[in-house]
This record gives sequence, C-alpha cells and structure tokens, in this order.
Amino acid sequence: MTATTTAPTAAAPAVRAPKRPSGRLRAWATRAPLLPALIFMIAVTQLPFVATLVISFFDWNSLYPNTRRFTGFANYTEVLTDTDLRQSVWTTVLLTAAVVLASLILGLGLALLLDRRFRGRGIVRTLLIAPFLVVPVAAALLWKHVLYNPEYGLFNGLLQYVGGPQPDWISNTPLLAVEASLVWQWTPFMMLILLAGLQSRDQQQTEAAKVDGASDWQIFRHLTLPHLRRYLELGALLGSIYIVQNFDAVFTITSGGLGTANLPYTVYQSFYQAHENGLASAAGVLVVIGSIIIATFALRVVSSLFREEASRA
Repeated sequence: MTATTTAPTAAAPAVRAPKRPSGRLRAWATRAPLLPALIFMIAVTQLPFVATLVISFFDWNSLYPNTRRFTGFANYTEVLTDTDLRQSVWTTVLLTAAVVLASLILGLGLALLLDRRFRGRGIVRTLLIAPFLVVPVAAALLWKHVLYNPEYGLFNGLLQYVGGPQPDWISNTPLLAVEASLVWQWTPFMMLILLAGLQSRDQQQTEAAKVDGASDWQIFRHLTLPHLRRYLELGALLGSIYIVQNFDAVFTITSGGLGTANLPYTVYQSFYQAHENGLASAAGVLVVIGSIIIATFALRVVSSLFREEASRA
C-alpha cells in the first residue's frame, strides 16, 4: 500500500480592508460644496468692508482725488466730536429706542390677542402681518402723502370732520412722524416673535394656575412674562439691528431735516453730497461695529432659546 503525499499549497495573501479617508479629509469633502458660496460671500461683503476700512484712515474728498493723505484715526475722532455727527448718533439712539420699545409693547398686545381663539383669527393675523411685507420706501411714502399731508392727508381729514386743527405733522413733529411710520412697519415683526413664544408655553402650568384661582393678570405676570423674556430680548435685539441701519424712512419723509438725520443718513450726506469719502467710511464702520455688537447679543439669545427648547424635548 503506497502512501500518497499532497504538495503543500501556498498560503492565500491576506486581503486588506479598504483604507478609510481620514476625519479631516471627510470634513473637507463635506464642506467642499459650500466653498463657492463662501468665496462669493467674502467677495461681496468682506472685501468691500476692508476697502471701506482702509479709506476711513484717509482724508479723501472725491472732488480732489490727488490730495488724499493718510490721517490715521482723525476721521473717527471727527465723527465722535463733531457736533452735527454727534447729534446724528444721538438721533439714531433715540429713534431706535423709541421704535423698538413701542413696537414691543404693541406687538405683545397683538400677540396676546391672536393667542386667543376667535372666528376669523387667520384673516386678522394676515392683515396684521401685511405692514411688515410692504417695501420700506413705499411704506414711508404712504405715511408721508396719504396720512401726513396737511391738505389731503387722512389724519387732517378726520380732524376736519370733527372740527379740529389742521397741523403740518412732519414740520411740527418730524422725529415722531418718522418713528410712527417705523412702529407701524415693525410691530408685526415683534408680534410674530412674541406669538411664537406664547404658543410654546406649557399649557398645563396655565391650567393648573387657573384651577388654583389665579387671575389673568397673575398668570401673565408670573408665568407668561417670565416665559417671554427671551423672546422679548430677541425681538429687541433684532429690531435694533435693523432700525439702527434704517435709511428709507428718514430720507423719504423728512430728507434728514428738522433734526431727524440719523447716522446712516449722515453717511449718505457725507459721501454723496459732501464727497467726503474718508469721513463717510469712518461713520459707516462705526455703524457696522455697533450692528455687530448688537448681533452678538442676539446670537447669544437665539442659542439660549435653542438650548432651552432642546432641554424640554
């Protein structure tokens, strides 16, 4: 009996698992589709701001381009010390504070109204939102000609009907005229934010308070108002960002006269009328810095709202 031997077979080569891309490579692959948008945003927003920042350090009048010279922070010093420019800063602060406060109060009242169930609530909500959807220039023209005009305006027409005086609203109360038009336009924005806050309340707490005999005022003071604190802060900060930069109402209603010139209108005057590029750029940079400071607080409030909602979920 013969023994058969088999030749030893060669060991099969080990199959290597495909190498996975590194975490950094995967991150760049994820961000790659966003790069064109990022480059476009930098080119459209940041490069002009850098150019404005550079021009703000020069004494540069466009009527005499060959006489421009580097002056450092002289333009910023002039913006902060010049009487007219300081008055425009104070007007900007006063206009922003008055419009934001009045819009918040009216928006809170309307939000409390729309938080109740009644017939036609959807139509009322749509009508109340409409002023915020009007183009700012069109809204300012509406208030200037349809409401404020001393000859054919609606306000004087109603006063004439009851035998009242016929005032020139823009000449007598110019800053109040601008503020009223902005309050009319920004109240719906505040109303929407506060209505969202009201609808995110814990209804069980409200029902338990009613069962315990709490009045409507006590529920509003101790439950509703503390819950709306973040939403009130958010509305105030976002409203301040936009109203600080408002130009349309001031330009359309008063043309910056009668003490209503705010900082954006002063930038316009310095650049397009006085041709002072350096001074206008310095004032514009200050507006941007103020807006960034306000926006930083707004983002913190938004992030805190998101954290609160996540903790409840």
